[in-house]
Amino acid sequence: MSKILVLAEKPSVAKELARVLKCDKTQGGYIEGSRYIVTWALGHLVTLAEPEVYGEQYKQWSMETLPMIPTKMKLKVIPETAKQFGVVKKLLLSKEISSLIIATDSGREGELVARWILEKVSFQKPIQRLWISSQTDKAIKEGFSKLKEGKQYLSLYRSAQARAEADWLVGLNVTRALTCKYNAQLSAGRVQTPTLAMIVARENEIKKFIPKDYYIVRADLGKFFVTYQNEKRQTNLFDKQIAQNIAAKIKNGDFVVTEVKSTKKTTPPPMLYDLTELQRDANRYYDMSPKETLNAMQNLYERHKALTYPRTDSRYITEDIVPTLTERLKAVSKGDFTQFVSEIIRNNKTIAKQCVNNNKVTDHHAIIPTEQSADVISMTTAEKRIYLLVVKRFLTCFYGNAVYENSKITLQCAGETFTAQGNVMLEKGWKVVTTNMTDDDEQEKQNLPLLQKGQHFPCQAVQLKQMKTTPPERYTEATLLSAMENPAKFLKDSSMKEYIEGGLGTPATRADIIEKLFSSFYIEKKGNALYPTSKGIQLVSLVPTDLKEPLLTAKWEKQLEAISKGKQQKNAFMEEIKQYTHALVNDVKGSTEQYRHDNLTRTKCPVCGKPMLAVNGKKGKMLVCQDRECGERIHISRATNARCPVCHKRMELFGEGDKKTYVCLCGFKEKADTFHKRIAEQKGASKSTVQNYMRNQKKAEKQQQNELSDFGKALLEALKGE
Repeated sequence: MSKILVLAEKPSVAKELARVLKCDKTQGGYIEGSRYIVTWALGHLVTLAEPEVYGEQYKQWSMETLPMIPTKMKLKVIPETAKQFGVVKKLLLSKEISSLIIATDSGREGELVARWILEKVSFQKPIQRLWISSQTDKAIKEGFSKLKEGKQYLSLYRSAQARAEADWLVGLNVTRALTCKYNAQLSAGRVQTPTLAMIVARENEIKKFIPKDYYIVRADLGKFFVTYQNEKRQTNLFDKQIAQNIAAKIKNGDFVVTEVKSTKKTTPPPMLYDLTELQRDANRYYDMSPKETLNAMQNLYERHKALTYPRTDSRYITEDIVPTLTERLKAVSKGDFTQFVSEIIRNNKTIAKQCVNNNKVTDHHAIIPTEQSADVISMTTAEKRIYLLVVKRFLTCFYGNAVYENSKITLQCAGETFTAQGNVMLEKGWKVVTTNMTDDDEQEKQNLPLLQKGQHFPCQAVQLKQMKTTPPERYTEATLLSAMENPAKFLKDSSMKEYIEGGLGTPATRADIIEKLFSSFYIEKKGNALYPTSKGIQLVSLVPTDLKEPLLTAKWEKQLEAISKGKQQKNAFMEEIKQYTHALVNDVKGSTEQYRHDNLTRTKCPVCGKPMLAVNGKKGKMLVCQDRECGERIHISRATNARCPVCHKRMELFGEGDKKTYVCLCGFKEKADTFHKRIAEQKGASKSTVQNYMRNQKKAEKQQQNELSDFGKALLEALKGE
């Protein structure tokens, strides 16, 4: 009897699909049942071949061999996952298999994972597609009952294929050109480079900014404060003499209320989360990086089955989801949320109309809870935070508008105008769910008494505040995500804004792009702010101008979307990319710019003997070999969450083995083992608890070390997935 093969993207997902499909016979690399066999990729099993595959001349990095433009792009099996590829290939070509169900992630890159494997093995049997937005048993069963024809997703595959091949052509050619031209480890890409350019541009704005003094005149009227306002309704005065004259005029003066305006205002509940908005909030509230948020979301989707598909750019749900909302509400009815869910169900509250829009959902709807109750206790801290954010946002959409009264008061004193403003909350509405959490512009500035026109108030004190204008703030990971999502204001040609609706990259790739900027040492983090390094600043001056503009990737995404919908041919797009690659390489070749290492140290590389570079990685200080082919790294220190017992700031961990030492900027130093033991004993822990604590600390340090791979790998990774 023939069987149907199901191809999942990861082993964890495959196991869940196999369980639902009643496949219980575990084999090497697959799980078999009476009707189905479920196997899996390990992310990508197949990728685009390296330049060396196209000819011996490409084994050495040389400007003479550029640009590299293969006639036909070749695929290769990834060596690290070749064993699993062999398993999948054998199953695909087995006579026992009659057809295939693609069950990789429901998106552009998930389609690429499966189709590259099929192309590599020349698979010719019938194909169906599983397309689901959550991993619950119910969603899986419904998905298998409504399988799509594989040919419906061929255009999506062509789009993913075009994205990968275009990034290969532009990324590898420009990276080789820059590295050969300037003899430095430099990389460029059509998403990472304009993103870096935005950070560098902000840094230049800050450096060029010249602060100016300005003055604010305020008066204390006993029950409230009022602020001077000129005829242009400006409160900032840049002339000190004028400010002093006003302050002198109103001293001991009589203030008369000339106008009272009270306006009732409403604030609707915020829209449901898409991935970018969720990453922004996680960074604002918990200082989680976009990558950490995506990883937590992926676990909540795959392992906990608590939330729907994470890599979505929609903040809406479709009408067919509405009948399932009561079940989803019951699934999150626990702890602090029970009271809200009970009230919603008891009063038959419906989700806000603006959240339901079939036309605003493409591949996946907004991130919402599934119908399956989650075990919050088993979640990590990061998972719990993301889960609670999504549930809170979901619940707010069942509540009405927040209603408040905004009062604006105008007063006169000695011929000058003063104002006061305050808000009074009338109905909390959706804000009952987000108490103590929402950054709220409508919160009360001050409590105003009940005021009427004609009332008099004596001036009790005058404040003349000297202030300075401030430069624009540096990007945080949250605000950088916003800039990547809406980069239109960075376009030099405003007439091209219509092309940039999609932003830089996609919700699924933005976190990786930011991580690549860190791993390539183009940016570093101080506190919560992002700073470009000297390397990053120089790179932006070296890359071709066109590659720095956000318009390029916006145009690409628009064309890729057209390819995915069958409105544009992949070949036509690729011809454009080939011509563009020629132009970029010629631009680098003809450049007269210079690059210099300003972070060279006297430490010689233990492998090749060249002077090493001092860099600040995201997780600590390192020495990195300047030679691209060597890429040796030495860890100097690692950032930790351990707090200094003197000043309570986070400390750095220096040294290896028994010599590991915590060091604080305030001067505190202590051996790591001694510090860990003392902290554990301070908590009144038993000897076994102290030992467990020490083991966990060492495990965490080892994990952190493993996460920092060699530089050559980071350089290659920087060119993938844009």
